[in-house]
Amino acid sequence: MKKIGFIDYYISEWHANSYPKWIDEANEKLGTDYKVAYAWAEIDKSPLDGVTTAEWCEKFGAEKCDSIEELCEKSDVIMILAPTFPETHLGYAEKALKFGKRTYIDKTFAPDYATAVKIFEAGKAGGSPFFSTSALRYAEELGYYKTLSDVKSAIITGPGSNFAEYIIHLVEMLVCICPKKPVRAKVETVGLTSDCTVMYEDGSRAKVVYSPRYPYTVYADDGVESGEQKPIVSGFFPALLADIIKFYEDGVLPFDSQQTLDCMKIREALIYGYEHDGEWVEL
Repeated sequence: MKKIGFIDYYISEWHANSYPKWIDEANEKLGTDYKVAYAWAEIDKSPLDGVTTAEWCEKFGAEKCDSIEELCEKSDVIMILAPTFPETHLGYAEKALKFGKRTYIDKTFAPDYATAVKIFEAGKAGGSPFFSTSALRYAEELGYYKTLSDVKSAIITGPGSNFAEYIIHLVEMLVCICPKKPVRAKVETVGLTSDCTVMYEDGSRAKVVYSPRYPYTVYADDGVESGEQKPIVSGFFPALLADIIKFYEDGVLPFDSQQTLDCMKIREALIYGYEHDGEWVEL
C-alpha cells in the first residue's frame, strides 16, 4: 500500500471528505493501492461541521500528524488541499516540496501569478514533481474542443457562490481547450452576470460568463468547424482523482505546467477586471 498525506487548512471540508471514495474507485480501475494514511490541518476544528482533525482521521482510518514535516516524512505521496484558501498554498508547498515527493495541489493553485511562480520555484528547488488543476479540466465534454487545432472563439459558462473563488473553473476549461498566449482581459458585469473577455496574442478572443446559477457549458470553434454548446454533466471529479493516482504512479505530468501559470494570469486579471468594470487589463 502506498500512503497519501493530506495537508489542509481544516480537514473536514468537502474535498477531503469526498476524495477518499474516489481514490478507492481509481485504485479499482487502475489496479493500484493508494490510501489516505496521514492528515495535518492548520486549524484543528472545522468551522463547517465542528469535526476535529483527530475525529476526521478516526472516520477515514488515517493518522493525525503534528506537523507538515512529519506528514511528508511518513507519506509516499502528498496532496495539498485547502481549496478555498489558496493564500495558504505557498507556505504549505514550501515545506512539503522539500521532500522530493510527488504532490498534487488543489485548486485554486495560488492567489496570484507571482505566488504561483514562487510555488513552481519551490518545486524545482526540492525536486518535487507536482501539478494543480480544477476538476472541470476533466469534463468529458471538453474532448471534442481539445481536438480543434486553432480555436478562434470560445464561450464557457458556469456558476458559483462568488466570482473570485469559482472563476478558476471557467478559466481552467478555457485554457484547456485554448492553450494560447493570453495578453489582455476585461470584465463587464450586468446584474449578477459577469461577461469576461480574454484576448490572445494572435488576435482571437474567448469569453467566460459567470453567474451564480448558470450551468457549466462549453462551446468553441476554429472558424470552420464547431460542435454544439454542451452542458457539463460528466463525472469530472472521479476522472481527476484517477489522473492524480496515475501521476503518483509514473510521475508524468498530465499537461504542460505553463497552462497552470496561464490560468493564474487570467484569473488575476479577471478578478481585477471584476472590480474595474469594462477596463482592459494587460496580462
